[in-house]
Amino acid sequence: MTRPIPRPAASLATSDDDRMRLPENVQRMLLGVARHRTLARGDSLFLKGSAPDALFGVVSGSLRVSVVAANGREAVLTRLDPGHWFGEVSLLVGRERVYDTCAVEATAIAVVAASDFHQLVATRPEVHMAFTRLVCLRLRETLAWIDDVILMPLPVRLARRLLKLGVQAGAATQGRPVFDVPQEDLAFMLGVSRQSVNRQLKVWEADGTLRVNYRRIELLDRARLERHAQAPA
Repeated sequence: MTRPIPRPAASLATSDDDRMRLPENVQRMLLGVARHRTLARGDSLFLKGSAPDALFGVVSGSLRVSVVAANGREAVLTRLDPGHWFGEVSLLVGRERVYDTCAVEATAIAVVAASDFHQLVATRPEVHMAFTRLVCLRLRETLAWIDDVILMPLPVRLARRLLKLGVQAGAATQGRPVFDVPQEDLAFMLGVSRQSVNRQLKVWEADGTLRVNYRRIELLDRARLERHAQAPA
């Protein structure tokens, strides 16, 4: 169901990476023309190949971003948490979407119609520049990810992925942050087997970095995980 976003709504929640966050004034303009959509766990927001008819912002909850090969194998690319705006590339180039999105949990989405997005980009220089910067940051991030895949060993890549995923808001065990992500998803993101991910997590469990629970990873020592994320000398 689609309905107006309750006001006042000045911005989305803080993203786990503020470099990817749109400026507050730009968010206010987007939310001023946005509609509100809610998804239940497992609901699809859009599928690969669908028309670029809107820009989206995650208000609450979480979305899983993935692609499916012809043989049916799914690759999870990332997760989108509150604070993330997405869908701008397909809108700017006028081409169909290239990935699937699915709600990991109950999720609220801000939906900006394509016509409203294009009008803001055309008439407001600050909106144009904000999305130019966002697209450039995404490109830079993709190039860095390619470098990691080619050059970095699995432990470094896995540690960096966990740090990038960030800590889910409100997810904690006895005050310790928890990565609310299944090992299968981590394996898909890194292009390795679940067994390889599990073996490395068990090594870090033994050294006190984290604790492995069912579908969750409890972080015990962030500084140690950050050291694991450093490139080998």
